[in-house]
Amino acid sequence: QVQVQESGGGSVQAGQSLRLSCAISGLTFENHAMGWFRQTPGKEREGVSCITWNAGFTYYSDSVKGRFTISRDNAKNTLYLEMISLKPEDTATYYCAAVDYCSPTRTQNPIHSWGQGTQVTVST
Repeated sequence: QVQVQESGGGSVQAGQSLRLSCAISGLTFENHAMGWFRQTPGKEREGVSCITWNAGFTYYSDSVKGRFTISRDNAKNTLYLEMISLKPEDTATYYCAAVDYCSPTRTQNPIHSWGQGTQVTVST
């Protein structure tokens, strides 16, 4: 059974930074592309960023491009999301997941159940 633990969220002011972490177990981490998603109440969960198994390719949604950086440490089975210049519209619950693809032409989809997520709140 895959277990996911996101951490690093918090309440910050606009312009500040946060670094999210995601520890995952129950699968061979280094074999899988990984992704970050976010969701606000009343809206569908959206893919924010993804990274291939060897970090050879990364994808960012237009809303976060240039401000967020995804990375991974395969030795630690951990995924990261560095977020700078945060905006109020970044406020959401952030989730990570192993995904089926990380590609510029395909939507990333999780291959297991969601974790609890970590809340990011950005105030003006």
